[in-house]
Amino acid sequence: MALALSAYDKAWFALQVRPRSETNIAMILREKGYHEFLPTRSAGSLGGKSQVQPLFPGYVFCRFDSSLPLRILTTPGVIRIVGYGNVPSAIPESEIETIRTLEKSGLSLRPHPYFHKGDRVRICEGPLRGTVGTIVSMQHSNLFVVSVTLLQRSVSVEINPQCVVPLERQEMSA
Repeated sequence: MALALSAYDKAWFALQVRPRSETNIAMILREKGYHEFLPTRSAGSLGGKSQVQPLFPGYVFCRFDSSLPLRILTTPGVIRIVGYGNVPSAIPESEIETIRTLEKSGLSLRPHPYFHKGDRVRICEGPLRGTVGTIVSMQHSNLFVVSVTLLQRSVSVEINPQCVVPLERQEMSA
Protein backbone atom coordinates (compact mmCIF):
# COMPACT_ATOMS: atom_id res chain seq x y z
CA MET A 1 0.00 0.00 0.00
CA ALA A 2 1.44 3.38 -1.03
CA LEU A 3 1.95 6.01 1.66
CA ALA A 4 0.27 9.40 1.39
CA LEU A 5 2.29 11.67 -0.89
CA SER A 6 1.93 14.59 1.48
CA ALA A 7 4.22 12.87 4.01
CA TYR A 8 7.09 13.03 1.51
CA ASP A 9 6.12 16.04 -0.61
CA LYS A 10 8.82 18.41 0.67
CA ALA A 11 11.64 19.23 -1.81
CA TRP A 12 13.18 17.76 -4.97
CA PHE A 13 16.46 15.88 -4.71
CA ALA A 14 18.60 14.02 -7.21
CA LEU A 15 19.32 10.38 -6.47
CA GLN A 16 22.36 8.76 -7.98
CA VAL A 17 21.28 5.28 -9.02
CA ARG A 18 22.77 2.15 -10.56
CA PRO A 19 23.36 2.61 -14.29
CA ARG A 20 20.56 1.34 -16.56
CA SER A 21 18.19 0.86 -13.60
CA GLU A 22 16.60 4.31 -13.56
CA THR A 23 13.15 3.13 -14.74
CA ASN A 24 12.92 0.33 -12.17
CA ILE A 25 14.07 2.56 -9.33
CA ALA A 26 11.57 5.26 -10.30
CA MET A 27 8.81 2.61 -10.25
CA ILE A 28 9.89 1.35 -6.79
CA LEU A 29 9.91 4.90 -5.42
CA ARG A 30 6.43 5.51 -6.85
CA GLU A 31 5.20 2.26 -5.23
CA LYS A 32 6.65 3.48 -1.91
CA GLY A 33 4.47 6.58 -2.26
CA TYR A 34 7.09 9.07 -3.36
CA HIS A 35 6.72 11.63 -6.13
CA GLU A 36 9.51 10.68 -8.55
CA PHE A 37 10.50 12.20 -11.86
CA LEU A 38 12.56 10.41 -14.52
CA PRO A 39 12.91 12.72 -17.53
CA THR A 40 13.41 10.77 -20.75
CA ARG A 41 14.21 11.40 -24.38
CA SER A 42 13.54 9.54 -27.60
CA ALA A 43 16.64 7.69 -28.77
CA GLY A 44 15.38 6.46 -32.14
CA SER A 45 13.99 3.01 -32.78
CA LEU A 46 15.35 -0.50 -32.68
CA GLY A 47 13.53 -3.32 -34.46
CA GLY A 48 10.47 -1.14 -35.03
CA LYS A 49 10.22 -0.25 -31.32
CA SER A 50 10.69 3.33 -30.17
CA GLN A 51 13.61 3.56 -27.72
CA VAL A 52 13.44 5.88 -24.71
CA GLN A 53 16.47 6.77 -22.62
CA PRO A 54 16.91 8.76 -19.41
CA LEU A 55 17.79 12.38 -20.04
CA PHE A 56 20.19 12.25 -17.06
CA PRO A 57 21.63 8.71 -17.07
CA GLY A 58 22.35 7.45 -13.56
CA TYR A 59 19.93 9.84 -11.85
CA VAL A 60 16.30 9.91 -10.73
CA PHE A 61 14.65 12.97 -9.18
CA CYS A 62 12.52 12.42 -6.08
CA ARG A 63 10.51 14.71 -3.81
CA PHE A 64 10.81 13.90 -0.11
CA ASP A 65 11.56 15.22 3.37
CA SER A 66 15.37 15.27 3.65
CA SER A 67 15.15 14.69 7.41
CA LEU A 68 13.77 11.21 6.60
CA PRO A 69 16.24 9.82 4.02
CA LEU A 70 16.36 6.18 5.19
CA ARG A 71 13.42 4.92 3.08
CA ILE A 72 15.08 6.48 0.03
CA LEU A 73 18.57 5.18 0.77
CA THR A 74 17.32 1.63 1.40
CA THR A 75 15.64 1.51 -2.01
CA PRO A 76 17.45 -1.15 -4.08
CA GLY A 77 19.67 0.52 -6.68
CA VAL A 78 19.86 3.93 -4.99
CA ILE A 79 23.53 4.78 -4.45
CA ARG A 80 23.19 8.13 -2.70
CA ILE A 81 21.28 11.38 -2.42
CA VAL A 82 23.28 14.00 -4.31
CA GLY A 83 24.57 16.82 -2.17
CA TYR A 84 27.61 18.39 -0.65
CA GLY A 85 29.43 16.14 1.80
CA ASN A 86 26.81 14.07 3.59
CA VAL A 87 24.15 16.78 3.30
CA PRO A 88 21.51 16.33 0.56
CA SER A 89 21.02 19.43 -1.60
CA ALA A 90 17.56 20.33 -2.86
CA ILE A 91 17.00 21.12 -6.52
CA PRO A 92 14.99 24.29 -7.18
CA GLU A 93 11.40 23.64 -8.24
CA SER A 94 12.00 25.96 -11.22
CA GLU A 95 14.72 23.63 -12.62
CA ILE A 96 12.41 20.61 -12.35
CA GLU A 97 9.56 22.53 -14.03
CA THR A 98 11.85 23.68 -16.85
CA ILE A 99 12.92 20.09 -17.50
CA ARG A 100 9.23 19.03 -17.52
CA THR A 101 8.47 21.79 -20.05
CA LEU A 102 11.31 20.65 -22.29
CA GLU A 103 10.21 17.03 -22.06
CA LYS A 104 6.59 17.89 -22.95
CA SER A 105 7.56 20.20 -25.82
CA GLY A 106 7.96 17.40 -28.36
CA LEU A 107 11.29 18.86 -29.43
CA SER A 108 14.37 16.68 -29.86
CA LEU A 109 16.29 16.68 -26.57
CA ARG A 110 19.78 15.36 -25.96
CA PRO A 111 22.21 15.46 -23.04
CA HIS A 112 24.64 18.35 -23.22
CA PRO A 113 27.82 19.19 -21.32
CA TYR A 114 27.36 21.46 -18.32
CA PHE A 115 28.41 25.07 -18.90
CA HIS A 116 29.69 27.36 -16.17
CA LYS A 117 29.55 30.45 -18.37
CA GLY A 118 27.18 31.67 -21.09
CA ASP A 119 24.43 34.12 -21.86
CA ARG A 120 21.20 33.63 -19.93
CA VAL A 121 18.10 34.06 -22.08
CA ARG A 122 14.32 33.65 -21.99
CA ILE A 123 12.52 32.03 -24.92
CA CYS A 124 9.82 34.44 -26.12
CA GLU A 125 7.76 32.28 -28.52
CA GLY A 126 6.87 28.72 -29.39
CA PRO A 127 6.21 25.73 -27.08
CA LEU A 128 9.04 26.76 -24.72
CA ARG A 129 7.84 30.37 -24.29
CA GLY A 130 8.92 31.75 -20.90
CA THR A 131 11.60 29.13 -20.34
CA VAL A 132 14.94 30.44 -19.06
CA GLY A 133 18.30 28.90 -19.92
CA THR A 134 21.65 29.44 -21.58
CA ILE A 135 22.21 29.91 -25.30
CA VAL A 136 25.25 28.33 -26.95
CA SER A 137 26.23 28.54 -30.62
CA MET A 138 27.88 25.45 -32.02
CA GLN A 139 28.68 24.95 -35.70
CA HIS A 140 25.90 27.26 -36.96
CA SER A 141 23.21 25.66 -34.80
CA ASN A 142 21.77 27.43 -31.78
CA LEU A 143 21.34 25.37 -28.67
CA PHE A 144 19.22 26.31 -25.68
CA VAL A 145 20.74 24.72 -22.59
CA VAL A 146 18.93 24.04 -19.30
CA SER A 147 21.19 23.05 -16.42
CA VAL A 148 20.62 21.17 -13.18
CA THR A 149 23.24 23.03 -11.18
CA LEU A 150 23.58 20.42 -8.45
CA LEU A 151 24.30 17.58 -10.90
CA GLN A 152 26.46 19.76 -13.14
CA ARG A 153 24.55 18.27 -16.05
CA SER A 154 22.60 20.00 -18.78
CA VAL A 155 20.05 19.32 -21.51
CA SER A 156 20.02 21.06 -24.88
CA VAL A 157 17.44 21.66 -27.59
CA GLU A 158 17.96 23.42 -30.92
CA ILE A 159 15.95 26.64 -31.29
CA ASN A 160 15.56 29.58 -33.63
CA PRO A 161 17.73 32.47 -32.35
CA GLN A 162 14.91 34.95 -33.06
CA CYS A 163 12.89 33.23 -30.31
CA VAL A 164 15.09 34.37 -27.43
CA VAL A 165 15.60 37.62 -25.53
CA PRO A 166 18.45 38.37 -23.11
CA LEU A 167 17.61 38.39 -19.40
CA GLU A 168 18.03 41.60 -17.48
CA ARG A 169 20.47 41.41 -14.54
CA GLN A 170 17.66 41.59 -11.94
CA GLU A 171 15.85 38.68 -13.63
CA MET A 172 18.98 36.53 -13.38
CA SER A 173 19.21 36.99 -9.60
CA ALA A 174 15.51 36.30 -9.04
